[in-house]
Amino acid sequence: MKKNIVIVGAGLVGSMLACYLSKRGHKVSVYERRPDMRVAGYIGGRSINLALSHRGWKALKKIGLDKAVENIAIPMTGRMIHDLSGSTNLFPYGKEGQAIYSVSRGELNKIMVIEAEKFADVNFYFNNRCTTLDFDNNQISFEDAQANKSTHQSADVIFGADGAFSEVRYQMQKTPSFNLSQNHEQYGYKELHIPAGKNGEHQIEKNALHIWPRKSFMMIALPNLDGSFTVTLFAPFKGENSFESIQTEKDIDAYFNRNFPDAVPLMPNLKEDYASNPTSSLVTIKCFPWTYKNTCLIGDAAHAVVPFYGQGMNCGFEDVSELDEILNGSNENWEQVLDTLQNQRKPNADAIADLAVHNFIEMRDLSGREDFQLRLKIEKKLAEKFSDKFMTHYSMVTFSDLSYSEAKKRGEEQSELLDKIMSIGDIAAKWDSPEVLKIAEDWIKVNRN
Repeated sequence: MKKNIVIVGAGLVGSMLACYLSKRGHKVSVYERRPDMRVAGYIGGRSINLALSHRGWKALKKIGLDKAVENIAIPMTGRMIHDLSGSTNLFPYGKEGQAIYSVSRGELNKIMVIEAEKFADVNFYFNNRCTTLDFDNNQISFEDAQANKSTHQSADVIFGADGAFSEVRYQMQKTPSFNLSQNHEQYGYKELHIPAGKNGEHQIEKNALHIWPRKSFMMIALPNLDGSFTVTLFAPFKGENSFESIQTEKDIDAYFNRNFPDAVPLMPNLKEDYASNPTSSLVTIKCFPWTYKNTCLIGDAAHAVVPFYGQGMNCGFEDVSELDEILNGSNENWEQVLDTLQNQRKPNADAIADLAVHNFIEMRDLSGREDFQLRLKIEKKLAEKFSDKFMTHYSMVTFSDLSYSEAKKRGEEQSELLDKIMSIGDIAAKWDSPEVLKIAEDWIKVNRN
């Protein structure tokens, strides 16, 4: 039965949800507080490039959008670690041929809106800020700042896909038994830029995610189609090597020459970029329930995560894909569908939130250490040797269909095995020995059969 569905938020998850629901025959109205990014350009609170991986591609492919997105995606086959001396070392993410993909948030969002509008019963309304929700009467109100008018919309189902600082979630906070956890990291981030070379080429390896790990802080760079890189500095707000410690142009020069000397020559506009771009915060948001009556939170509105596993968008896309599967098996009983969605996705959203915070520590503190690099090499060796029983933790999250909660559980179990192997005397010389393989084989017999 055709439903009148309102989606609040025309970001990536909202526009994908519009495609899925319209394809099922529903009438979909999407309201967005920002201007139309196809006309005004992309305006977002976060401009970190996105890392599109298996879960995201799978959701795109189900509605035939993968080909359009392939045109703006650059494969990154591994982490390129830059040490303080300027030496680099590439660590592949998965098996040969596996990669995560750098995509521009703004360009991807434009594609998603364009594709969504191709469906007959999808309409977008920009510059419309959600103001109130009447849960009892199934009504939602918006204020159009440009036209100076209010709109009151009735809906059979309402989705809040309006991001980490969701107005729909704020309205749901006023309902009975709503629980919210909001955790701000003591770290922030600032976007910088490496321009293309003289002939439009990438100045550093194109097909890698570049990391400058410095223990308590780090810098990363992701490639863009025009030959440039989007660079992001992650650092504490206060204390040593913090944003607070950088107050003048002289401080900028000293900070980057001291910590990222090989990157400074690549960033001719470093001081201007640093001064003009904001320092933004990092937040993890968990809440429950995601539904109240006919309203449901989805994507970042339900589960905002820090960006260090590259799974925020992929998780949101998986929300939409799983919603579609639930609808297939429910005869579109929406009350049952929304309840199943929240109970099915909540444990996985919590798991990837925890994994993302842990991966920040790994990228920032550990990835530059020789012992950690050896640990990854051993883990990858075991995955190759016992491919039917053992996957690297990163591959479980990034390249598989395992639920995030199962990937977290298995990763914790495998960490105990790797701890045992790393404790072997002279492990650097024995890492691929029969002794190590026997320990792993015995563990797998007990834990993976």
